[in-house]
Amino acid sequence: MTSPHLASPSLAARYLAGYPPELIAQADAMYREGRLADHLARRYAELHEVRSDTALFDYVQALKARHLRNAPPLNFVGYDAKLRVLQQALGTHTRRTQVQGAKLKTRREIRVATLFKEAPAALLHMIVVHELAHLRELEHNKAFYQLCQHMEPDYFQLEFDLRLYLMAMEHPQ
Repeated sequence: MTSPHLASPSLAARYLAGYPPELIAQADAMYREGRLADHLARRYAELHEVRSDTALFDYVQALKARHLRNAPPLNFVGYDAKLRVLQQALGTHTRRTQVQGAKLKTRREIRVATLFKEAPAALLHMIVVHELAHLRELEHNKAFYQLCQHMEPDYFQLEFDLRLYLMAMEHPQ
C-alpha cells in the first residue's frame, strides 16, 4: 500500500498544474510536513453561514445585484452533492432552453458542490464569483478572468488557495 506522502508530488502537480515549479514545491513541502491544512485554517478562519439552498440563492443574488445588474436572471441556485469536486467540478453554470408554447425560455442554474457548505467563506465567495462570471463570459478567457477580478480583487490568490484546500481535503493528514 502506498503512503499519502509518496503520492503527494503527483497530488501537488495535479492540483497546481500550470503554476511555477517553485510554488508547487513549496505547497508540496507544506503538505509533506503536515502544515498545509493548518496554514489554510489560519489564513481562512472565517466560516460562512450559507448552509441551505435558499441561503445560497440569496447570497448569489446579492452578489449578482451588486456586480452584474444587467445579467439575465437565475432560475435556480443550490448545492449539488452529485458534483465530483475532486475531479475538477467545483460548481456549474448551465443554460437550458425550454419550449413553452410558441416561445423559447432559457433557464439559468448555478450549482455549487456540497463540499463548500463547510468551506471557508472566502473560498465559497470565489466559487460563486467564478460561476456568476459565466453569466457574461462562457469561456475561460481574458475577459472572463477580468470580470472575476472585478468582482473579487483577490480572485487569483483565492483560486490558488482553493486548489491547496482541495489538495488538503483529498488526503487529510
